Amino acid sequence: MHRVIAALLAVTSCASIAQAQTATSPPSANLPVFTLERARTLAGGSSPNIDAASADLRAASAARTIAGLRPNPEIQVQSENVAGTGDYRGLRSAETTASLALPIELGGKRSARIAVADSRSNRSRIDAAIAVADLNLRISQAYIEAAAGERRVDIARQQAEIAGNAFRAARIRVTAGAGAPIDQQRADVLRVNAELGLERAIREAEVARGNLARLIGQPIDGALDLVWFDRIGGYGPTMPLTPDGTLALAAAQADVTTAGAQVRLARSQRVPDITISAGARRLAQTNDMAAVVGIAIPLPVFNNGSAAVSQARAEQDRADANRRLAIIEAEQAIAGAQAQLANAAATARSTGGPGLAAALEAARIARVGYAQGKFSQLDLLEAERTLAETRAAFTDALAGYHDAEARLERLTTPAPELGAR
Repeated sequence: MHRVIAALLAVTSCASIAQAQTATSPPSANLPVFTLERARTLAGGSSPNIDAASADLRAASAARTIAGLRPNPEIQVQSENVAGTGDYRGLRSAETTASLALPIELGGKRSARIAVADSRSNRSRIDAAIAVADLNLRISQAYIEAAAGERRVDIARQQAEIAGNAFRAARIRVTAGAGAPIDQQRADVLRVNAELGLERAIREAEVARGNLARLIGQPIDGALDLVWFDRIGGYGPTMPLTPDGTLALAAAQADVTTAGAQVRLARSQRVPDITISAGARRLAQTNDMAAVVGIAIPLPVFNNGSAAVSQARAEQDRADANRRLAIIEAEQAIAGAQAQLANAAATARSTGGPGLAAALEAARIARVGYAQGKFSQLDLLEAERTLAETRAAFTDALAGYHDAEARLERLTTPAPELGAR
């Protein structure tokens, strides 16, 4: 009797494995694999964040042009001795003066404005690089979630097949009088729960794939790169990374540079500008012409610019403090990401290597022993539960590993080369 049951279980298991392999084959096997790099490329061409960063770059370029412009000259026309009484009635004694006034900036205001605009333009370039890095991280995390969702569907489908096999085995044993009816009922409950778990995993995978499609702006054609998802990095300790040259420090340093340029601009504005004018005056009584030359110098009585300099210096101190804080936070974040990456890699290797192998072997032995009447159904269910948990833990560990890898990549993304000011 035990040999008959074992033979039936073997046939059922082989059929289930074939069905599982057919069901897990990608629906778009004839299409190329949809890789993470392709997802990033497509997202970069349709992301509103990238469009906003591009607009900021254009605005910074226009601001640089504006900063280099000199003050516009003025044409001044002035009439005197008009609309009076007696000889000055009407326009008979009008004296009209036409002059051209040219403001002249002193104290290096123009070069200071250009320095501020250049530093802000560099900041915009860094912001654009930050937008790309943030988008890459977001795409990576969405891709990881979608790939993990497909893996969870495979696991749920395998568990549903296993639960179906266990139900059929329990029914065979009960029919043959080798098992109790409660075993069949218990196996049926587990089968129903496994099928529900498969439906839930499919829905969650569809949502994750749809979220990725929304980020890249078009439907996903082809299967995801599950070979990449299953791959774990190299072994051994890694060299500690430093935040030097990263986007975070470049942004903080750009703010310090801008604040320093603002101090220079505030100092230059303490120097009064002058306005030189030259023109001609027509004398109505004699119809003669006379030259008119003038110079205007503002008196810094109420506002001498010292308060603006103090404000700019305080903002410079704040930017420098934020730069030092950014160094500390970047070092902490990089060290934490490296530790999480190493832990996730160790967990994935352990869970997917000896842990998964042991769980597979234990489940195999439990199935054979249950078919031969050597193990109880509870022993079989415990082995299957352990196998399911190990597979799920392996998938979670892979997802955690790739997420830590993506976050570390974001933290250590190098800053772009900036032009000299």
